Amino acid sequence: MDLHTVDLNLLVVFQHLYNARRVSRVAEALGVTQPAVSNALARLRKLFNDELFVRTSRGMLPTPMAIELAEPVAAALDALHGVFNRQVAFDPATSQKAFQIAMTDIGEVHFLPRLMHALGEQAPGITVSTVRNTAINLQEEMAAGQVDLAVGHLPDLTSGFFQRRLFRQKYVCMFRPGHPLDQSGGVSRDDFERAEQVVVVAAGTGHGQVDEFMTRAHVHRNIRLRVPHFVALADILHATDLIATVTEKFAQRSAQHFGLRYVDHPIDVPDIQINLFWHARFHQEPASQWMRTLLFDLFSE
Repeated sequence: MDLHTVDLNLLVVFQHLYNARRVSRVAEALGVTQPAVSNALARLRKLFNDELFVRTSRGMLPTPMAIELAEPVAAALDALHGVFNRQVAFDPATSQKAFQIAMTDIGEVHFLPRLMHALGEQAPGITVSTVRNTAINLQEEMAAGQVDLAVGHLPDLTSGFFQRRLFRQKYVCMFRPGHPLDQSGGVSRDDFERAEQVVVVAAGTGHGQVDEFMTRAHVHRNIRLRVPHFVALADILHATDLIATVTEKFAQRSAQHFGLRYVDHPIDVPDIQINLFWHARFHQEPASQWMRTLLFDLFSE
């Protein structure tokens, strides 16, 4: 195949269709009609002598050849994008960019108030949406540019990703003031195992790894309540004799706003490291660089 016979616009359609899986979404993203996208797909099929995408109830799913082509096509288009936009500056004061950042709900509590305050002062036109890393295929979404950054303890983001440490988190034991465990001598392992507990089920996060650590360490837990998020945890602890294992930063905020108590954890739970992640494809993108710098300046310890 001679390169001069290839219309590079076809590769753009290929990449969008690989990510979106629907002709209508590609047409909307590119500002063209659906027949134009279908025509481009027909030319791609002829070019590669393969169906490339097959229509199913879940959208246009890629064939094995399309999957094999996806990474080199994305890399080639990314390189061209970098060449054509190398001199394009990013001005946060006038930008209308919408960032999508993956983080947990406890991450939202810690990061979003200060981040949004800083954006209000430096970049009033920029908007932020958050997404749960457990609700999507985070690696694919970040590689496709659907998610710009991720913050948290995410050991699966390795190959193809950059990361930068923000801080380390230790875990503590938290309960209401006046709780039977609210004593100056701290909490023993026996105290912890006897007390009724509320557990936040958060698989795939640092908190989920702490639960796995306790299971491996044969720690008995008298669990009375399981919840899928942290949003109501402080209210629950304030009104009951339940205790919880939480990060120290969350405990500090809960002590400030709810008057809750916390002590060093009686189990030798390992600290976790909270990092900022981004895909290698966007390492040189000015907007990504600016947001990464802002996050690091705000939260790095």
